[in-house]
Amino acid sequence: MKHVSILITNDAVLASIADPRIIFTGINEFLEAAGKPPLFKVQLLGLSKDVKLHSGLFSVHTDELISNVSKTDLIIIPAMSGDMRAAIKKNEEFIPWIVKQYYQGAEVTSLCVGAFLLAATGLLKGKECSTHWLFAKQFREMFPEVTLVDDRIVTEQQGLYSSGGATSYWNLLLYLVEKYAGREMAIIASKVYALEIDRKSQSPFIMFNGQKTHEDEPIKKAQEFIEANIAERISVEDLAMKYAIGKRHFERRFKKATNNTPVEYIQRVKIEAAKKQLESGRKNVNEVMYNVGYTDTKAFRTIFKKITGLSPVEYRNKYNKAA
Repeated sequence: MKHVSILITNDAVLASIADPRIIFTGINEFLEAAGKPPLFKVQLLGLSKDVKLHSGLFSVHTDELISNVSKTDLIIIPAMSGDMRAAIKKNEEFIPWIVKQYYQGAEVTSLCVGAFLLAATGLLKGKECSTHWLFAKQFREMFPEVTLVDDRIVTEQQGLYSSGGATSYWNLLLYLVEKYAGREMAIIASKVYALEIDRKSQSPFIMFNGQKTHEDEPIKKAQEFIEANIAERISVEDLAMKYAIGKRHFERRFKKATNNTPVEYIQRVKIEAAKKQLESGRKNVNEVMYNVGYTDTKAFRTIFKKITGLSPVEYRNKYNKAA
């Protein structure tokens, strides 16, 4: 039987504690209904017997203290709320236990922004990780030694797992169910809990707001110029010349400030504008394409799908009620 340890961290998001418990105990129930033995021993572990969450609105009773658990098979780190640096500080007592369990053979999973606590263990150094797209910039600043993959819902490397933002962690939970209990159980769980199985990208949900929390004023002005001239064809050379910076130096400064190359930034600004036009109104894809400065249908479709994971038509059909 696989021992699943769900950590009740301080400032944990309640749903990301309840949901993994629901799915793993649910699999046990499905198996027992089929006359088979249960697969999982599910426990809620904490630093104290009672943990108050959401400003004391809820109280979670742990099954066991981590100090009393010498061996486990799967650790689940829930999402955390509030300031991430403060949340890590409040939960630093979990870190040596997580590290010790990992080196004893346990696998470790983070849900949504639980990735911050997982990264704080140092176990992700040199590895890939997912988290909520809203926290991507902060994650990169705090953990530059970890490769953050913004669009991915599930990452798995050497027994370390992470998920994308918010409820997309259900896809990681299904992934783990399939790994430990088989495809049939994963399909049953997806149907019982009304989940879309095998969803791999959170790209359709990402809202690009521009990265301007930096101090490089000429680059901020370049960003603002790009955003104010969505319909224009803007070259990197033009931008560099406009702000009197050499092209290569401009590209390096832009990438450092925004985590995007100038070309990527221009594309993301245009595609974000296209998304908003496709979400509302009755313009067809070609009209939207021209409005954001593209004239090549194939190029527009290719870039749109690369950024959102959907074709323009699929995106419009998904988010535009009129469509």
